[in-house]
Amino acid sequence: MELKPTVHQLKQIALQMENKSAEEVLRWAMDTYGLRIALASSFGPEDIVLINIMIKIDKKKTRIFTLDTGRLNQETYDLMDTISKKYDIRIEVFFPEHKEIEEMVQAKGMNLMYESVENRKLCCEIRKVHSLKRALNKLDGWITGLRREQFITRAHIKKLEIDAAHGNIVKINPLADWTNEMVWGYIRENNVPYNRLHDIGYVSIGCEPCTRAIEPNEDPRSGRWWWEKGTAKECGLHLDPIRQSNKK
Repeated sequence: MELKPTVHQLKQIALQMENKSAEEVLRWAMDTYGLRIALASSFGPEDIVLINIMIKIDKKKTRIFTLDTGRLNQETYDLMDTISKKYDIRIEVFFPEHKEIEEMVQAKGMNLMYESVENRKLCCEIRKVHSLKRALNKLDGWITGLRREQFITRAHIKKLEIDAAHGNIVKINPLADWTNEMVWGYIRENNVPYNRLHDIGYVSIGCEPCTRAIEPNEDPRSGRWWWEKGTAKECGLHLDPIRQSNKK
């Protein structure tokens, strides 16, 4: 594996990547960084597409981690096991620090997220964001399933970004220009396992207390933190300190 590109080189490479396919972007990332780059997976439709593509490119260079908040749906755990067995791969699991969880719950209650936006963001911060920082601490880059079509806060993402929030490591979004139809078309054509909750109206799946099914005419993001009105439906995992905005 060659020396990793500099920030200046990455800016030039990012321009080239915009015209590349998801497979080409992933192949470059895996060849360049090897096991120093990993897919951050919540096992949504985009993530399982990426897993399938990465396995086809090079199983030995495929590294996957997930953030277990402690409040996921059973169907999500079932899918994790199914994916692990189907592809014969190990999934790295990062849990929140138990002391932080205990202090938060003792101070604000088990269902603090329903009481205020601030409480909900605190819960996301402790259960997700802090775990992500630990996961990325020893990596040179990470791969996500973000798509521009998903939500207004993701409309301008690039296929290759420099993640200033995590020490200027590389952030790869291979499916940035994919549509929802393209994602599900790939899943069907390649017989990729997916979360059973999607069959009963769940579109965006997060923690069980914060996710619900939606009606056909509702915004895809409306099933997340549905009790919040007039706020960006993001958890903070994709904070961009330059734009001061959340993208997930």
